[in-house]
Amino acid sequence: MKKLHALLSAGFLSCLAAGPALASGFPVSVESCGRTVTFDRAPTRAISHDLNMSEMMFALGLQDHMAGLTGITGWYKMTESFKAAMGTLPELAPKTPNVEALLSVNPDFFFAGWNYGMKPGGPVTPDTLGTFGIPVYELTESCIHLDKNRPRVSMDTMYTDVLNIGKIFGRGEQAQALVDGWRERIDAVKAARVGGLAPRVFLYDSGEEKPFTAGKFAMPTAMIEAAGGRNVMDDVETSWGRVNWETVADRNPEFIILVDYQNETHWQDLWSFLEGHPAMSVTDAVKNKRYLRLKYAEITPGPANIEAVEKLAAALKGASG
Repeated sequence: MKKLHALLSAGFLSCLAAGPALASGFPVSVESCGRTVTFDRAPTRAISHDLNMSEMMFALGLQDHMAGLTGITGWYKMTESFKAAMGTLPELAPKTPNVEALLSVNPDFFFAGWNYGMKPGGPVTPDTLGTFGIPVYELTESCIHLDKNRPRVSMDTMYTDVLNIGKIFGRGEQAQALVDGWRERIDAVKAARVGGLAPRVFLYDSGEEKPFTAGKFAMPTAMIEAAGGRNVMDDVETSWGRVNWETVADRNPEFIILVDYQNETHWQDLWSFLEGHPAMSVTDAVKNKRYLRLKYAEITPGPANIEAVEKLAAALKGASG
């Protein structure tokens, strides 16, 4: 990191200039999965990975500081609103990018995460990109793949990323205003909750032999709690992973979140599978047809989490018991 910082300092200190990027003051340092990354000026050719991280960038109006994005159309369709925000920015890779795809646009920043565009020991990491002078900010939710002692997920997990991206791009005040507004909306959801037990909620992403779901460190656990429920898999010591159907059925979820990959039939196929599954078909959620369809961007850390919590809270009313 010292080498990277030196490279950045040498390249950027001479470029400090008056303008919006200085509004929050530079240099700035942020914590990224236990590393300290320092920026002497705002990046001007950033790349973001995946829908959720790109939407964080868009929420701060950073398109003019971007050279492209990666990892979207290979997995899901873009919404019309996302396309409008993306404008003419190119998608450099439909799924996980390689180093060559990133270097093709001469980037000066990469916003990604572990299992969100990077894999531990893989070809694209902060270390490998650091040799090209490209700093990386890692999605906080994904840090659990490097450090098993991370704190449990909360809404602050997402807020932290937005605030840090704001600092990196000299938009600290704008980021703080966004987060303040989101906190007010989540507080309003909590204030409107009625008493009683928290409904038992299961998130079903994919998989038939073993379901892929959200554990203790994944954003949906925080969202479900903010909405007044409890993730029945909140003791699984990972962010996203596979469990077995017997455990899920034993915990008898009262409500199920179905992940919508915006590919026409995915969420419907998930529900049809549950209705035909011997163990899951007799759970309270399936018997009573209690489910909510949420888009991928709504259940991964990003601005869409806020509206998703509001939708989930409304759907959970009356689900318990």
